[in-house]
Amino acid sequence: MTLNETVTVPHLTTALTGPFQKLERQMLDNQIPIEAWFRNAWRETQAPFYASVDLRNAGYKIAPVDTNLFPAGFNNLNPSFEALCIHAVQMAIAAIEKPIDKILIIPENHTRNLFYMENIASLQSMIEKAGFEVRIGSLMSDLDEPMRIDLESSRSVLLEPIKRDQDRILVGDFNPDLILLNNDLATGKPEILEGVEQIITPPTSLGWSSRLKSNHFKFYQQVTQEFSELIDVDPWLIDPMFRNCGEVDFMKREGVDCLSKNVDSLLKAIQAKYDEHELDCEPFVMMKADAGTYGMGVMTIRSSDEIAALNRKERTKMATTKEGQKVSQVIIQEGVYTNETWGEEETVAEPVVYMLGHQVVGGFYRVHAKRSASQNLNAPGMRFEPLAFEDCCILPDPSQEPYCHQNRFYTYGVIARLALLAAAREIVNAV
Repeated sequence: MTLNETVTVPHLTTALTGPFQKLERQMLDNQIPIEAWFRNAWRETQAPFYASVDLRNAGYKIAPVDTNLFPAGFNNLNPSFEALCIHAVQMAIAAIEKPIDKILIIPENHTRNLFYMENIASLQSMIEKAGFEVRIGSLMSDLDEPMRIDLESSRSVLLEPIKRDQDRILVGDFNPDLILLNNDLATGKPEILEGVEQIITPPTSLGWSSRLKSNHFKFYQQVTQEFSELIDVDPWLIDPMFRNCGEVDFMKREGVDCLSKNVDSLLKAIQAKYDEHELDCEPFVMMKADAGTYGMGVMTIRSSDEIAALNRKERTKMATTKEGQKVSQVIIQEGVYTNETWGEEETVAEPVVYMLGHQVVGGFYRVHAKRSASQNLNAPGMRFEPLAFEDCCILPDPSQEPYCHQNRFYTYGVIARLALLAAAREIVNAV
């Protein structure tokens, strides 16, 4: 399948000139060495079982702003590429190099979120079609017997209580060879999963109770330095700068001075890059909880003065994240505009790329009608527009103008895989 005229593709609202056009041409001209570079990288470091990467395309710069190791949203992928996903699952499991026939998926506990449960149903179906027996085991402490959840898609998910038998996790008499976490462990590592002999992927040490975004982006910084030397471009074009402080308490206003200084420092660094590349843009930063997901604990900042001026509502918003977890550390990340819009209404949009193993298997656009190009789109009111990324992510067409849709998505696939490689190195370092 190739991208055709019937597929809706977001429009890039900024002029297609300057640094990004050079970046795209460099990637097209270096496709063979780029793919060889990735191939060698995966020989050295095994890719995570799965991941999704949120990208922002400003027209002059494209960069990942978040890498999720427990992706939810497989139900939003284009169903046309199910066969690719099935093949990628088989390859990802083969890469583990252990005999695996039975797989237990452990999902999040929020069973009322039926959109999330559609994701679990899609994931289970995909793995079953790859030839594996799959069950769903829940960490919910009050789940004493199997619970079936019926979904709008006419599918259902059967949640079963997990139990511990010596050093193994079971559901009923189902004894899995592999435990696949789709629960980000924001509230901590469950004791029941400690010291089990089965393979757990991603490792529990990569849950949000332990993982920091700032640590991931340090690995990403190293990856982009290596990659930028390969294709001879400024690494800033694909790497969001960032700063972070120590402990922060928004409600007590502790650590605020450190935040203000780092915001000011980062804004000046961004402006220097804008000046270097002759870009007429207003710099901004995103202040985020250093550990957390679901778009919670995120704020757009344009001046260090805004830190001291945060009102109680804003401080409360930043003080906690998913399931009421207290925010004690934040990452201050370079703000990257998203200058892609969807449809006639020109609704702001950003691409999200999904990978199984080291293969790009699809993606979609996150679209939000009530947000601007400088705001976080992972917020209530967003919607998803599936798109057949796969062909375009891996099959560029150098004969076309550099910024045709097909070549744009190849660039997305390259950047997403750079973030995936950073996550792979992050996992090796954490285990």
